[in-house]
Amino acid sequence: MEEKIDIRLPEEVKFVKSKRIDDCRGSLYVTDNSELPFDVKRVFWITNIPKNQTRGGHAHRICAEIIFPIKGTLDITTDDGTTKNKYTLNDPNTGIYIGPMVWCELNNFSEDCVCLVLASHPYIPNGYIQDYKSFKNEICNK
Repeated sequence: MEEKIDIRLPEEVKFVKSKRIDDCRGSLYVTDNSELPFDVKRVFWITNIPKNQTRGGHAHRICAEIIFPIKGTLDITTDDGTTKNKYTLNDPNTGIYIGPMVWCELNNFSEDCVCLVLASHPYIPNGYIQDYKSFKNEICNK
């Protein structure tokens, strides 16, 4: 895992490790709900991302997420209104926790990239802040 801009992690961004079990049949990755910072309410994955496309580009008001790079690599840029960081995820054993009110953009996906996302809440359309200026305004008014 390579940190590219700033080595400080904002309070609402943390790395999450899963257990890796290897044997002659391959690798098994395990994370129990009790080891996560929230109970998982939604699971989704992202794949087949066209070259030079960006995903995310929003913040969640209440939802937290953990993103694991199951296969391939991607860059994640987080912004908590004060600190902006860019991380390269390339190890299926290490995910990144992104808490509520953190702007997040995913890009530089490898052709074979598959990302697994664990979310603390079901999909709630009005729980998203889709505009960066609105995000900054909400952060400043907290």
